[in-house]
Amino acid sequence: MSRPIDVQFIERDGKPAFAVIPYEDYLKMVTEEGAIPHEVAGLVIKHGLNLVKAWRTYLGLTQSEVAKKAGISQAALSQMERHDNKLRTTTLKKLAEALGLSEEQVRD
Repeated sequence: MSRPIDVQFIERDGKPAFAVIPYEDYLKMVTEEGAIPHEVAGLVIKHGLNLVKAWRTYLGLTQSEVAKKAGISQAALSQMERHDNKLRTTTLKKLAEALGLSEEQVRD
């Protein structure tokens, strides 16, 4: 996912009932090795989190725990978790390893 997912919301009785994403994006989320659980995708779509923060939240880990495993400061991780932040490949590798994931699973 190198671009934001285009989401269409469908309402029922004036309230959001469904979130629809392009089929191509859906296939990327569920068919690639190391697929992304729908709970993680939901955090990205509903709350605008980047994948690193969504995974960390899903796994129930604190920023301090992940930062320590990745060999970085908690403040640095906080900056990396900003939604509009593009991370370098080496940084993504460190974070993926700290989270127990593949690099592809944390790449926005």
